[in-house]
Amino acid sequence: MMDSVHSRSSTLPVEILELIFNHLERCELVPVLCSSSVFHNTAYRAVYRNISETSSVKALKLIKTLASNATYSRHVRSIDLDFANNLITANILRLLNRALQQLKSLTTLILDFSQTDNAADIAWIFQGCSFSLTTFTSSMRCDRSLAKFLAMQPTITELCLRGFNKEYDFTLEPKALPKLEHFRTVLSYPSIIGEVLRGRPVESVSMSLYPGDVCTSLDTLLLSARAIKKLTVMSFESDPPVALLPLIAERLPHLEAFHLVVLMTHYTHEILLEIGSSLAQFKALKYITFMAPGIPASFNDEKSVAEAWSKACPTLQTIILPKGLVWFQRDENWACLKDRED
Repeated sequence: MMDSVHSRSSTLPVEILELIFNHLERCELVPVLCSSSVFHNTAYRAVYRNISETSSVKALKLIKTLASNATYSRHVRSIDLDFANNLITANILRLLNRALQQLKSLTTLILDFSQTDNAADIAWIFQGCSFSLTTFTSSMRCDRSLAKFLAMQPTITELCLRGFNKEYDFTLEPKALPKLEHFRTVLSYPSIIGEVLRGRPVESVSMSLYPGDVCTSLDTLLLSARAIKKLTVMSFESDPPVALLPLIAERLPHLEAFHLVVLMTHYTHEILLEIGSSLAQFKALKYITFMAPGIPASFNDEKSVAEAWSKACPTLQTIILPKGLVWFQRDENWACLKDRED
């Protein structure tokens, strides 16, 4: 039987085998690795191309392998390592540094550490690395070491800094991140957001707003070298969203897509209708999502909100409201994929 498998597999070009293996899940590829030498030599490329490990134990075994085996590490394009639930020792960080130095073809890097580790300077783990990233996500603190690393990654187009950042010395070189288009952050200070956006061609931003910093945070959106087209906001502000929207429209009148998640204010049908008047200030808004806690509205109530919003902002094409239904225009009327109550 094994001879038959080997005979058939050897008649297929490696490129065809790779295409087949790319459709398999990682757990499905493991037995393929053991089936024959021909399959192994092709399948391990698919196994190591995109790696995601949420288990710290498995992640540790993985970086040991990558640090010592150049055959496997040279095929890694994307890696996601999660150490958020564990404290990392200096030896593990040194091992991670050696593993990252081996990933010469890496383009996407996601690293999460615990709050304790994020409070320390750990960006030195990038010393000696020669990869060229397009996407970088991390919870590590924004400090001088991280700024130095980002300055050495001119091909990054998507950046996510999702850790809790205090006022560290984080100053980016003016020529750093020249191709940055998308920036996401959760707990960064306005000064850090401004440092990332200033003079860079960012068109898409995801950010959080906190009481006392709303206007300062929104002002940073004006620092991008390009007009912001897509904005996602998670609001911890206690004021109703009807007060927030004019502040955003004033700064970004030509916004095309806006997604708002309100956490501290409960919505009512009346509040949703009132928001419509604020949408009139947007000149090019096509897509809007509004999510907030509250008593779920009826199907007809949400339809009336969609109609009111589109009347106030005629450029709207798609509306998603707290019920989760996707509203869109069809034959000059507003409809959704679900045309009746649950």
